[in-house]
Amino acid sequence: MVTRRTIVAGMASLPLAGLAAGPFIRAQEAPMSDTIPTQAGDLVIHPVDHASLVLEWDGKAIYVDPVGGADRYAGLPAPSAILITHGHGDHFDVPTLEAIAGDVPLIVNRDVFDKLPEALKANATALANGEDGTLADIPLRAIAAHNTTEDRMQYHPVGVGNGYVLTFGDVQVYVAGDTEPNDDMLALTDIDVAFLPMNLPYTMTPDQAVEAINTFRPAIIYPYHYGDSDLAPLETDVDEGIEVRLRNWYPNGG
Repeated sequence: MVTRRTIVAGMASLPLAGLAAGPFIRAQEAPMSDTIPTQAGDLVIHPVDHASLVLEWDGKAIYVDPVGGADRYAGLPAPSAILITHGHGDHFDVPTLEAIAGDVPLIVNRDVFDKLPEALKANATALANGEDGTLADIPLRAIAAHNTTEDRMQYHPVGVGNGYVLTFGDVQVYVAGDTEPNDDMLALTDIDVAFLPMNLPYTMTPDQAVEAINTFRPAIIYPYHYGDSDLAPLETDVDEGIEVRLRNWYPNGG
């Protein structure tokens, strides 16, 4: 069983150089930056914690769902823009935004926009599911993010949260936010990198994630927001040709 606990417990045995052979890539001891080449320069992915990450490209740093205070981002480039999927506390934290945002632009959903203090709201744009926008001159599209299982609908109702597809040169990156597989997700095409959540009861199971991955077929998949989920199905059941990159999204114990 591959869980957050077994990932962290097994860190000491990992080699210092290289990653595991095959499509299932083992985690590293601390959040590890990955580089994805694009026609307009490298995209650097910085896992931060749970659902928070930084996407660095073309001299810009896009902060996604930053929470946990400014110290959590020490050593990372300052934000050029901020993207927020929805208003739950593990994705949206006003004190963190006030500490790091300055006057950079934000793209958020309507629920978050309504909760922002006026100083942050002045630089924010609310997008609904299906709408297009730009963030630091990077094109993006808001994708539906919601539960689909009847007894989970209260966690993420239809029409509230956003996932986002961002375009970095010729590379498309999908950050799902909190969701189960839904029609918008399953209809995605030409996704190069995808971040999918998997923890119960709030988002999807690893088995649901596998089914979604094998349907819209991103080139690279990062499980994130996974808590104590058993990630073993992603090692065995994802279709050949799709690379699974497992990173330690819980450097602080979670």
